[in-house]
Amino acid sequence: MLQYFSQDVGPIKMTKVQYFSIAICFLMSVLDGMDVLVVSYCAPAIAQDLNLGPKTLGVVFSAGLIGMAMGAIFLAPYADKFGRKKLILVSAFIMGLSVLLTAFSENIFQLIFMRVISGLGIGCMLATTATLTSENVLNNSKDFWVSFVISGYPVGAVFSGYIAAAVIPSYGWESMFILAGLVTILTLPLSYFFLTESPQFYLKKQPSGALEKVNKIFVKMNFKTLDRLPEVELSLVNNSQFSQLFTSKYKISTLQLWASLFFAFGCLYFLISWIPKLATDAGLSIELAIYAGSIFNVGAFFGIILQGYFSSKIGLKKTISIFLLLTFLLMASFKFFIGTDVLLPVYFLLGFSLQGGFVGLYAVAARLYPTEFKTTGVGWAIGMGRIGGILAPLIGGLFISMGLSLSANFFVFSIPALFASVLTYYMSSKNIT
Repeated sequence: MLQYFSQDVGPIKMTKVQYFSIAICFLMSVLDGMDVLVVSYCAPAIAQDLNLGPKTLGVVFSAGLIGMAMGAIFLAPYADKFGRKKLILVSAFIMGLSVLLTAFSENIFQLIFMRVISGLGIGCMLATTATLTSENVLNNSKDFWVSFVISGYPVGAVFSGYIAAAVIPSYGWESMFILAGLVTILTLPLSYFFLTESPQFYLKKQPSGALEKVNKIFVKMNFKTLDRLPEVELSLVNNSQFSQLFTSKYKISTLQLWASLFFAFGCLYFLISWIPKLATDAGLSIELAIYAGSIFNVGAFFGIILQGYFSSKIGLKKTISIFLLLTFLLMASFKFFIGTDVLLPVYFLLGFSLQGGFVGLYAVAARLYPTEFKTTGVGWAIGMGRIGGILAPLIGGLFISMGLSLSANFFVFSIPALFASVLTYYMSSKNIT
């Protein structure tokens, strides 16, 4: 039965149980996108209500990113000990409650604190849903389904933007946080009753009652039940999950993955943070500048889906490298698009190529490590990558304040995309094609 989940086994198809789990994981990614971007959409109203300047507001944004890094590094690895489903439930609870309570923040300190806490849940959720999805599908479709699940993130970002535009003017910024928090909390029963734990987790980690639990899942999938659990390598079960990342088999690939995500996160969050301002500097109206952010996320959705498709056809590393190379070319030549009619299509293509390649690195992380410490590996990779996401907007803001031109900024931040492309293409792991 392990062969089903770890090898290419021809005509065997996935079951309704697996598709339902994928759907729930996709929904969780949608909520992730909503809970991350809600503070950006509420930022003007929050700044006015709490009398916050741009620098202080930047600290609020960074607080969420710091929380996400901490959640991915320190909270997500517990999924390798207690199970993927339990950590998804914990993450959703943390996200929902903290986002809801953000509505009642009366000062900057409360706001920063709640963004850090919500970031913990968001960071853990992204790593855990990617892991669960990769373990619930056939090997030859892993890359597509992991990318599909993560594509929920830009979907949530776009939908929450339209909702925010309708809700905030009438009901205030607090209402948006209340709505986002309640929606997230309401998904808890759905996940509890219908989300299926990873069979690989039970088969490889073998917690108490593993045989009974995995057989219940197999019955739902119409699979033959097991008489006994397979033998596992005790060193993988008992040793520190983090230390496994730096054994001789994984050390070089781990460092390559961390570096790739660091550069990709940096490039991505530079654009996410500064697109509205940079778009206005490029000659767009304020309305079109806001629209540029939406166009970027729409492009991201299609890029992520197509990246997953092409990865299954020509290989994951090659596909990611091509997408990130396209990002480099678009950003390096951005000066030729300023003031032209193709500026919005360029933002679409940037979202397409950058987020498509970026999310592909999640699939790399999910493929790179075995079940025993998969979420630990994915979580640390995302967490280390987010350091780039924290630094890049700050560096970009510094360059802008120094008077660096728009085209020069784009060229500078195109270089990390090129580095990520090269590092991914030459990643040494034999587990990734």
